[in-house]
Amino acid sequence: MTISADTTLQKTLVKICGVTIPEQALACVEAGADWIGLNGWPKSKRFISVGQMQEITQALPDGVTAVGVFVNASADTLHRAVEDGGVACVQLHGDETPEFARALRVPWFRAFRPGPEFRVESIADYGQARFLLDAYQPGHYGGTGQTLDWELAQQATQHGKLLLAGGLTSDNVAAAIRRVRPFGVDTASGVESAPGIKDMAKVRAFVQAVREEDSHLAPLPPLR
Repeated sequence: MTISADTTLQKTLVKICGVTIPEQALACVEAGADWIGLNGWPKSKRFISVGQMQEITQALPDGVTAVGVFVNASADTLHRAVEDGGVACVQLHGDETPEFARALRVPWFRAFRPGPEFRVESIADYGQARFLLDAYQPGHYGGTGQTLDWELAQQATQHGKLLLAGGLTSDNVAAAIRRVRPFGVDTASGVESAPGIKDMAKVRAFVQAVREEDSHLAPLPPLR
């Protein structure tokens, strides 16, 4: 599986994260999701094994990207997720250093949780075109439902293609897109009835809110 094309930013990419079974992955795709996030962090309530990732990725249609989400995992674990689990790339959602990330032999992008000492300029240290911003909460690595500082997120867009996460729901995602103009939006708890259980009515409402807002936006200028 390859990462889906995104050279023309005519629409905001939608990533539904924390999917746990093939049936829900397919339902999210039918609802309009572009990327599916699969959580490989053992401490997450949405954790699935590499074998379960493989079951999901084998069920996905062409053109849909599966992303493995990991927190401070070993390089071997990340390589297995791509080679055996079938994900197109891995999302580094922990405290991974630029040196660790650059040594990986699989596609990756970094997720940042801007805490009190976060510097927007540190995004450039990783040298990647894509990155994700999630809300900061001490002791947690995403999926908290907390909202990110959108002003900071908007500032970060100068450093590449931003996937915006952090407390996004169908009620606030349109406002987030208007304020930040991200490359994509990412939600997990915002479309669930319980951790790892997607509420398909919420998923459809989320995608619909994104596409409705997209219809009112002018195309983004290309990144320099």
